[in-house]
Amino acid sequence: MTLDRRTFLAALVAAAASPAFAQIGRLDQRPPLRPVPDPRAIVARSALPGHVAYALAGPTEAHLALGKSMMPIAPASTMKAITALYALDRLGPGHRFVTRLIRTDDMLILAGGGDPVLSTDDLARLAADLAATGQPVPARFAVWPGALPQLPQITPEQADHLAYNPSISGMILNFNRVHLGWARVGVDHQLSVEARAALHSPRAFTVTAMPGNHRDLFTYREDGAQEHWTVSRSAMNRSGSRWLPVRLPALYAGDVFQTLCRAKGVALPAPEVIEHLPKGREVGHHRSPPLELLVRDMLLYSTNVTAEAIGLAASGAADLEASGRAMQNWLGDLGKGMRLADHSGLSGGSRTTAYGMTRVLAGPGRDLGLARLLRHSPLSEDLGRTDAPHHVKGKTGTLNFVSNLTGYVTTPAGSEGVFTILCTDPSRRQAVIGQELPTGVIAWTRSAKIVQRDLIAAFANRLEARG
Repeated sequence: MTLDRRTFLAALVAAAASPAFAQIGRLDQRPPLRPVPDPRAIVARSALPGHVAYALAGPTEAHLALGKSMMPIAPASTMKAITALYALDRLGPGHRFVTRLIRTDDMLILAGGGDPVLSTDDLARLAADLAATGQPVPARFAVWPGALPQLPQITPEQADHLAYNPSISGMILNFNRVHLGWARVGVDHQLSVEARAALHSPRAFTVTAMPGNHRDLFTYREDGAQEHWTVSRSAMNRSGSRWLPVRLPALYAGDVFQTLCRAKGVALPAPEVIEHLPKGREVGHHRSPPLELLVRDMLLYSTNVTAEAIGLAASGAADLEASGRAMQNWLGDLGKGMRLADHSGLSGGSRTTAYGMTRVLAGPGRDLGLARLLRHSPLSEDLGRTDAPHHVKGKTGTLNFVSNLTGYVTTPAGSEGVFTILCTDPSRRQAVIGQELPTGVIAWTRSAKIVQRDLIAAFANRLEARG
């Protein structure tokens, strides 16, 4: 039998009024929400060795999920999120660091201003500017590094050869690193040490390197005028390269500037380091990008020397311990339960909590617009991109058997939460502090990041469920 349109609609109305149809429900009703995953179950299911601490705050800063949130844990590079806020507040987003050339009597002075991103290419432009002035060649050439405290390294816990633990001073060049390259020549290796940048890579005469027959990967010594590295022959392939830290940064910068000036026809004397900056006439300068751009790149690439330089500049303190305390004092009540001993998170003396870090990002972080400076989808580099409907902007922090993440998660409906997840295996971390890629750390770190990914998904569901 064929139904006409009028008969079909009448049958549909009658069916809608029946008890059976009522049990199905109305088509315009909102489907029931899926159960919100329990963060505690996610952590337990992961069986990650050690501790997982977390805190989630909603748009009104009310905490929606807490787990071991007051446990003090090494912040690693999540510390840089606090440093970013501290420097932006104290110095201002438009602040620039200035490297100057000063002429006084018979001396030319390269005066560092604490610029953490000064490069060999920047010094090359400064050398060209100096040559264009037609200045007579000075009898003396000096470097002044006193704009920031002069520290031989960020922390003594790390191995000497790790480039992310360089010296700090008011004169920073190429992140206080040199580029070591090697190639096999006959039965031995030829080594080169360069102040490498995008356009210019002159030899670094204040740093030497040679092959050696020793079990350690590197040996190091400095005599006040030069730095001397030896590299284990057995560790060198046919050819390769890596970055090494600089411990005599003022002499390094002076040596490189002298070479660049010579190429422009200005033969400067050998550089010396001076403690006090005399008055004189400025004959050239280089200005860094504005602080907001420095902070963005610091958070993206997690550069330790940038964090320490801008933190020290913001505090004006004489060392990292005092500068960390000044930053903690700036936090006020938000810093309760924390111990801030540096600005990069590399120091073993620093501790933070998931609860405290989340409060910082929910308060000053939102006030100063931190989210726009953070990396989008910070776990994708390690875990690959996902089709998750929520969006994440955050800062990771990694040390041996420490893997942390803090930032902002936004649901498809636009609800924003602030979260911190701190993962650590204290006993294994204590056994391998300062080592480079100890056994088991890669697998543990990946497992920690998977826990972080799953917790963030649960946090997003919790935000969505609360509307």
